[in-house]
Amino acid sequence: MNAYPLYVFFGHKFHNMNISSWKDRITVNPKQCGGRPCIRGMRIRVTDILDLLAEALSREQIIEELPDLELHDIEAALRYVSFKFDHPAPVT
Repeated sequence: MNAYPLYVFFGHKFHNMNISSWKDRITVNPKQCGGRPCIRGMRIRVTDILDLLAEALSREQIIEELPDLELHDIEAALRYVSFKFDHPAPVT
């Protein structure tokens, strides 16, 4: 049980999304976009969303740019990347 159902990311409030929710939105198909992770089977890659965020576009601007997206898709992309990179780096 989460006492804080909303959290703030880049100044925006996102609804709390559990792991199964973002896993339902992120798809990987070896025959689509070179096997890169995409949003809901569309040819919108997770990296496309990250690039737009890196260019300082707001969530609303991203939805305008890619109207097939939903706000939860943006959150799913961020959670996917967080999940993929949340491990210790190997020490050499």
